[in-house]
Amino acid sequence: MKIIRNLMLAALIAALPAAAAAQTWPDKAVKVIVPFAAAGPTDVIARILAQKLSESLGQQFYVENVAGGGGNIGTGQAAKATPDGYTVLVLSTGFIINPNLYARVPYDPFKDFTPVTLVAASPNILTVNPGVPAKAVKELVDLIKSSPGKYSYAQPGIGSTPHLSGELFKLTFGLDLVMVPFPSAGPAVTSTIGGHTPVAFTALPPTVANVKDGKLRGLAVMAEKRAATLPDVPTMAEAGVPNQEADTLTGVAVPAGTPPAIVDKLHKEIVRIVALPDVREKLDTLGFVTVANTPDQFAARLKAEFDKWEKVIKAAGIKVE
Repeated sequence: MKIIRNLMLAALIAALPAAAAAQTWPDKAVKVIVPFAAAGPTDVIARILAQKLSESLGQQFYVENVAGGGGNIGTGQAAKATPDGYTVLVLSTGFIINPNLYARVPYDPFKDFTPVTLVAASPNILTVNPGVPAKAVKELVDLIKSSPGKYSYAQPGIGSTPHLSGELFKLTFGLDLVMVPFPSAGPAVTSTIGGHTPVAFTALPPTVANVKDGKLRGLAVMAEKRAATLPDVPTMAEAGVPNQEADTLTGVAVPAGTPPAIVDKLHKEIVRIVALPDVREKLDTLGFVTVANTPDQFAARLKAEFDKWEKVIKAAGIKVE
């Protein structure tokens, strides 16, 4: 009994520094790593969060863009940071896709990080040039099957969720549909508007205005619910093609070992911030739907995304050296 009491006392004493640190956190500036260049959606959302966290917690949360390697360089840097609450990672879907896409990545998404929350998600969308005769998803499938190899689709980057959405679509129907990669969504959308690539799989934000203007025809959004910005465009399930959901995720994680009390405090602050009307409006403008789930829910979502896209990447034979 005495041994048990001593062990319990030792555990309590060991926990005291972490508990004390959590109570005073943050008492200095906090680095927010964005593993992409400035001005992209992940960066914009990170800066919204950083500003609000600075205001509410009384210390500066500053964004540091560490671009390169499809997000791997910045994420690897965050993985090696001291787990004291003073390094925060704002991640995108590549966080969970890249371990299957690249031969090697400098982090383990499950061992090196503690999930905080999925801030928001934006669905992908399937669009076609208005000159394409297909006005529904199944009509497009029939059209492509009738002319194998004739049609191509644009996507904004190898290994991006729009790219993987296109490959999942091809695998589902056994389509001979040529994939044309672009460096970002802008050129992919422009190519489809011009008819050079008659089909496109992209994230929703860069496509909305063009669908509304009639420059592109929206066939389906890859979400469980219709997008508020394009209420007339059906979901893939409504179009008769289930299990095609694909989102661009933006979430927050911290290095594994960060004190639970700090994770909890950060989570609660982000949930409060995301509920603010001005933040919701900004995220809506970006084409994102707010989520702000629990750390456990976010962890489960990351595992589900990992398993889903691992199968697609292997089946399609996609690799980035």
